[in-house]
Amino acid sequence: MTPDITILDILAFLWFLACWAGFTLIQDHMLGGRMVVNQHLKKARRHWMERMLERDNRIMDSQLIGHTMQSCTFFASTNMLVLAGLVGAFGAVESAHKLVGTLSFTVQTTREFFELKMLLLVAIFTFGFFKFTWALRQYNYCCALIGSAPLPPVPAEEKTAMADSIAAAMTLAVKALNGGMRAYYFAMAALAWMLGPWFFMVSTAAVIVVLTRRQGFSATEKVIRVQVDALERRERR
Repeated sequence: MTPDITILDILAFLWFLACWAGFTLIQDHMLGGRMVVNQHLKKARRHWMERMLERDNRIMDSQLIGHTMQSCTFFASTNMLVLAGLVGAFGAVESAHKLVGTLSFTVQTTREFFELKMLLLVAIFTFGFFKFTWALRQYNYCCALIGSAPLPPVPAEEKTAMADSIAAAMTLAVKALNGGMRAYYFAMAALAWMLGPWFFMVSTAAVIVVLTRRQGFSATEKVIRVQVDALERRERR
């Protein structure tokens, strides 16, 4: 451990990990009954797959899946570029350390501590890369499920079961994609560690506030909720 790491730095790092892990656990695993964007879209995907099983022509469904796969590919490629830049920075870490240290709004640290902060960014973007590539693979699995779906007419019970299975597989892919995109947000919080541990903790909390608002209290959530509620009412008729 480098000599200039303070107790506050350690607490800030633990706060960062706890916030990221806690938010992911709550959003992806514990909000089954809470009406947020992710939960609305679970229902929307199930309705989508039911409509897909009623269609002879599924070109539109393929195009929608392909669009999301392109997004996964874009983010994975961007991640690689960021990682290449971060790893390349280690080749000139002495210059980078001096440059960051000369800024008036950053804290002065030893080179070893600076390298640890850089390694944290590398770890975050590496995690994001694995998430994006896993999401891409899962979307490929969804393509196989959609391609193998029987043509209409499909008995009601079979249609419901197949729609639930394909929608669940797609939701797992979306969770992986969301996990990768979440890494970008927390990478911005980790970058604030260059300004000091207090900025690190405040930035982490700000990321949580932004993500929570977008999930449960944004105009987008309201629009999606109205649409999904209409689909649910239509299904009950």
